[in-house]
Amino acid sequence: MEACELCPRRCRVDRVNRFGFCKAGENLRVALVSLHEWEEPCLVGERGAGTIFFSHCNLRCVYCQNFSISQEGFGEEVSIERLAEIFIEQQKRGAANIELVTPTHYTDKICAAIDLAKEGGLSLPIVWNSNAYENLETLELLRGRVDIFLPDLKYFDDEPAKNFSSAPNYFSIASAAIKKMFELVGSAKFDGDKMIRGVIVRHLVLPNHRRDAMKIIDWLYETFGDEIFISLMNQYTPIYRAADFKKISRTLTTFEYDSVVEHAAELGVKNCFVQIGKTADKNFIPNFNLDNVNRF
Repeated sequence: MEACELCPRRCRVDRVNRFGFCKAGENLRVALVSLHEWEEPCLVGERGAGTIFFSHCNLRCVYCQNFSISQEGFGEEVSIERLAEIFIEQQKRGAANIELVTPTHYTDKICAAIDLAKEGGLSLPIVWNSNAYENLETLELLRGRVDIFLPDLKYFDDEPAKNFSSAPNYFSIASAAIKKMFELVGSAKFDGDKMIRGVIVRHLVLPNHRRDAMKIIDWLYETFGDEIFISLMNQYTPIYRAADFKKISRTLTTFEYDSVVEHAAELGVKNCFVQIGKTADKNFIPNFNLDNVNRF
């Protein structure tokens, strides 16, 4: 924490005494511990994915649905030991896995908590749910610790990446990170209907950016074929600061989303999750209320 380089921004700030780009301090900060039923079906199981939402983020997405924790930093500080306890508690609740949401800026401490929890009997798959804006060296720390990678691949072109997420060179960084994730865990493996190992790459289709989405699908399929899963999401909701950006100030049209799904089908993509119905609804946004964060 004295010269942080956990993410590609390499701020090298002393997080004990001041903040870098992500605004995260020295200690872990968690906003919600829950059983989440609205993930991809292979991650949910009977009770839900065991999500743990971390505060702060190394991107500045102007449309972030979790802005209260990612940008405003809502959450509660927890120790490594408490995080390990949370993992075990999620297992006791019947979670299908331990899903770590926006974890990159706490990687070192999360690794320590995973090791401690496994010593205490944790046996669930570990899911790394990130924005893919990752360092390869940081990802290497996850070898043997993380079983499933669930990255977003947000942009192919650099202009929207800079304009909407303050993330220069996003695709070159994220694409290399996803290749590294695949190297770490390999092709998808299942126990019945549950994924226990592998990579699912999410892409949230943005209004006026369906061509960008198609480029992303082209790259994923050319690079990995059907050895990974793709998850195409139509749930874009223009909240937070989205109204300030004309191109993304509205919801997605049916045509925009369907054309992206059809493009994937025409390519021959088989392992692809799609969303049906109206998912652009604030009711799908988690209620960040510190549930299950503290010991009671």
